[in-house]
Amino acid sequence: MRKTVNTTTHPRGTLGALAAVAAVILAACVSNSSTPLHMANQREAAADNTQLGIQYMNQGDLNLAKMKLDRALEEDPSNPNVHSARAMLFERMNQLAKADEEFRTALRLAPHDPEVVNNYAVYLCQNGRTDEGVKSFLEAAHNPLYRTPQAAYTNAGVCLRAAKRDDEARADFNAAIQVRPNYAEAAFQMAALDFDHGQLAAARARIDGYIGTYNATPDLLLLGVRVARAQGDAVAAQRYSRRLQLDYPGSDQARALAALDKNRG
Repeated sequence: MRKTVNTTTHPRGTLGALAAVAAVILAACVSNSSTPLHMANQREAAADNTQLGIQYMNQGDLNLAKMKLDRALEEDPSNPNVHSARAMLFERMNQLAKADEEFRTALRLAPHDPEVVNNYAVYLCQNGRTDEGVKSFLEAAHNPLYRTPQAAYTNAGVCLRAAKRDDEARADFNAAIQVRPNYAEAAFQMAALDFDHGQLAAARARIDGYIGTYNATPDLLLLGVRVARAQGDAVAAQRYSRRLQLDYPGSDQARALAALDKNRG
């Protein structure tokens, strides 16, 4: 399941009492700062700072991420993407109450935004709130504005698998494949589910059917090695292994295969 954004804390200052003359000057400033051009510039700056915040969060620099997202909040406090990003950052900081509050703010501002709904669903599933998370994923999947319903269905299935509700997960993986037959993640998840349940022939057929029609992915090739070895098919295992090493030599899956081979040796 994929997330989009990050989080921080945001102390908000308040204006004190002003003398009458100062109040007139302040009123003029507020009037000028409310022009359409200024507001557009503020929104653009907030979007830039949100992206920077996300980048810093992905790099593990939570302090800088917080600074950028605090600034984005000051620039555009009604932007749901800012609040969604802050929610993810608060989650990274293990401040779950604040994360939940930010997600709810984002949903209040954009109740039908499928990206916001999807991000909240990821958060719910990662924190053991399976039923709420799956409900949110399916809401995103059924939203006609959501461009990748297959991802939402797959994420719902992954959430259910984490809760050991594999039959329900299988239904969601199938829904994803029906929406987009070449969606590799759904094919991988379904094959992995078959493999984990000892259904080796079904897993092998799904892997071969996919990579025989669409581009192979590192995940599917590594799983192919594991399935073929479990079947005792050394030739097929070597075929998957060679393709993984040639096509994706620097991938995490290629390194995982090398570690697997080392342990076998």
